[in-house]
Amino acid sequence: MPTVQVDLAERSYPVIVGEGLLDNAAILLAEHGLSGFRVAIISDATVASHHAETLLAGFAETKPTLHTVPAGEASKSLTHAEGLCREMIREGHDRRSIVIALGGGVVGDLAGFVASIFYRGIPFVQIPTTIVSQVDSSVGGKTGVNVAEGKNLLGAFHQPKLVIIDPGTLHTLPAREFHEGFAEAIKHAAIRDADMLTDLLAIDPEKRDVPADLLARNIAIKARIVEADEYETKDIRALLNFGHTIGHGIEASLPYGEMLHGEAIALGIRAALYISEKHSDLSPGDSEKILALLRHFNLPLTLSESIPTATVMDRLARDKKFKSGKIRFVTLSEIGKAQVVETVTPADLEDAINHLRS
Repeated sequence: MPTVQVDLAERSYPVIVGEGLLDNAAILLAEHGLSGFRVAIISDATVASHHAETLLAGFAETKPTLHTVPAGEASKSLTHAEGLCREMIREGHDRRSIVIALGGGVVGDLAGFVASIFYRGIPFVQIPTTIVSQVDSSVGGKTGVNVAEGKNLLGAFHQPKLVIIDPGTLHTLPAREFHEGFAEAIKHAAIRDADMLTDLLAIDPEKRDVPADLLARNIAIKARIVEADEYETKDIRALLNFGHTIGHGIEASLPYGEMLHGEAIALGIRAALYISEKHSDLSPGDSEKILALLRHFNLPLTLSESIPTATVMDRLARDKKFKSGKIRFVTLSEIGKAQVVETVTPADLEDAINHLRS
């Protein structure tokens, strides 16, 4: 089984990848010193219907509890976080409990946030079940919820104790949810691993077979960046935001869930490539290689006229990637080489958003 260690001193943890690991989750927790806790599984209604019974069976002796929210981005809210905490209190959970996040990025962010505030912080484990969470969001310790003003503006850094990735869980994903997650894998290839473009292109977007080694390779990219800049203070972890500044602005311009996260990031990547050609001398040929891969996974590359540029600009101006109002934008100079620049102007952003309509 591929294993990636995230080395953060006393907050270090392993990420284990392999088929069938969901069936052995309880054993894996015990092997990594996480026995003796009472388990609270947080999931969404859709994922729970597929996988919760298997997970609950492994912890039957400790009387685990299952707590679900509706599937979708709208569940990443303070209201749902409070509701989950109160449910856990009523079920008798306390500081000797552990949260298991079973689901995609929404569940991972929400459950991690709940774990960070419940009794002032309890351990949690990530069991991601989507591409976006298996290659990206389950690692790094960023937890949080959305507010009307923007995505992920309330949250905490709270590292998991263990991440268990079972590629078999991907077989229950609908096509749209399967495809959208590859935007994050393409981002990793764009900023750190040009050779991965070829490996991603070899994946059949109509099947659900993703090699464990490829998932681990993505996690390793994320892990090395997080290790170098855990709290995003050195402009290293910010590289993971490639495609996210405008992408988040687009996503926040619509009712939560109308556009999936990866779909918005695909548009954000196209905009970032356009800006990279102007500000970092990225070649049009390199841009086209990345755009071709986004098309391969049926990801959107054209922004609807119904989403006004002014609205996107308003939403992205509130994004936490801005520092004292200054735009800090991630560009590529070539595939595999990314940097944060501060030369991008609001006019550049507007131009890039309008370019997405072509």
